Amino acid sequence: MSGRIEVTPEVWINETEIELSFVGSSGPGGQKVNRTSSAVQLFFDISSSSLPEEVKNRLRKQFPGRISKDDVLMIESSEHRSQHRNRETAVSRLVKILRKACRKPKRRKRTKPPRRAREKRLAEKKKRSQKKKLRQDPDPGRF
Repeated sequence: MSGRIEVTPEVWINETEIELSFVGSSGPGGQKVNRTSSAVQLFFDISSSSLPEEVKNRLRKQFPGRISKDDVLMIESSEHRSQHRNRETAVSRLVKILRKACRKPKRRKRTKPPRRAREKRLAEKKKRSQKKKLRQDPDPGRF
């Protein structure tokens, strides 16, 4: 692996920022399954990466379960039998996650509720109020 990985046209990461480790994969594979390490674990250190600070913060906020205490994002891939295809899958997942973190959240446009909705809400409140009034004791000082 050498070069850069394009996340968006403005954001790139170096392949040297990604650490790959290969482990034995569970599941089908025939006689060869216990001798090969085809599953891939990808580690991406967020704090020491070349990503902009705002993207790093969004990444931490959007994916807290995937990030360890020492600020490392881990992705596992073991769907394929070949190490090469698992590596490609893991890198593509990383790019997908980083693209999501690069998108700025859209600001919510405040809207006014329609007049009919306000009237309906107030009518429902009146109805509930009446129902609760009927449950009360008519003469509280009797006993």
